[in-house]
Amino acid sequence: MKIVVTGTRGVPNILGGVETHCQELYPRIVEADHEVILIRRKAYVDEEPFRTEFNGIKLKDIWTPKQKSFEAIIHTFLAVLYAKKIKADLLHVHAIGPAIMIPFAKLLGLKVVMTHHGPDYDRQKWNKVAKFILKLGEYLGVCFANKVIVISKVIDEIVMRRCNGANTELVFNGVEIADVPDNYDLLAAYGLKRKKYIVAVGRFVPEKGFHDLIDAYKNLKTDIKLVLIGDADHESEYSIGLKKKAMASNVVLTGFKSGNELRSLFGNAKLFVLPSYHEGLPIALLEAMSYGLNVLVSNISANKIVGLDEEDYFRVSDIKDLQYKLNGKLASDRYTNYISVIEEKYNWDKIAKKTISIYNDII
Repeated sequence: MKIVVTGTRGVPNILGGVETHCQELYPRIVEADHEVILIRRKAYVDEEPFRTEFNGIKLKDIWTPKQKSFEAIIHTFLAVLYAKKIKADLLHVHAIGPAIMIPFAKLLGLKVVMTHHGPDYDRQKWNKVAKFILKLGEYLGVCFANKVIVISKVIDEIVMRRCNGANTELVFNGVEIADVPDNYDLLAAYGLKRKKYIVAVGRFVPEKGFHDLIDAYKNLKTDIKLVLIGDADHESEYSIGLKKKAMASNVVLTGFKSGNELRSLFGNAKLFVLPSYHEGLPIALLEAMSYGLNVLVSNISANKIVGLDEEDYFRVSDIKDLQYKLNGKLASDRYTNYISVIEEKYNWDKIAKKTISIYNDII
């Protein structure tokens, strides 16, 4: 089976939840003797020389303007034309913005799977026009795709409200359980010691809530450091302000990290915090659980459905509650180890097999 994948910036080691999802999923599908061609947005590919393959995935770089309002739609349009040109058996589109091109793909005779990673129109960075386009993309995608994969029950409920005829199937995000490298030199370079810091991971955008975390942290009386791993895709007034706030509060900023460096900084923390206002099914949280970390996350629906203990949640946007819960977590070594949950429910090998079965049903 020849599968073309679009809707992602690309792989490997490109910041983003969809990108992490694709980087884990498609090598496993290739191992099952399928051909996967993943379309990358050339503006995000920073490597020399340019790859044409990653872990069996064939990579096709296509130009797109690096402008958050247009890049996904333009890139997906070009990717659909490419999929038609090479006679793909199936097109897999990720996220609701790119999904606006699914009717066009169907018009060209392509069979299409869409993965709905979350209602992106809830993100604070979008203006009214962008929110309308995203909602339109969601509606057209879920109504016209041969199959809609939803990564959580919350998203499934949204999809069914938007289009009663949507053909959905629940397939969770996953995470790979991997050893955590010690890499004491890397920790020392940032002035860190194992189990002596709080970590948060993600893009520097308002809906991640890192500003709330900094405000709560700076009022703590502790020698435990706070580390933010990540950066902004598009530098903005918010991301610039967040970095200034972080530096003024003695927060450690590492920038974007991947591979062993990310695993080392992430997995050696004492506590993982996710203060998000919006998520689909947060891969960063699943990764923290896979490392056996103590976790504290906002009580939004996407985080609640993961099924953590009640003490692992705080009221979203409530800085006082976040500060109170942080104090409690740092003062105690008691926490629930969720590795067994990851192995059973969020296993990438099982997810790949289920995705292939969906492909086979359509073909």
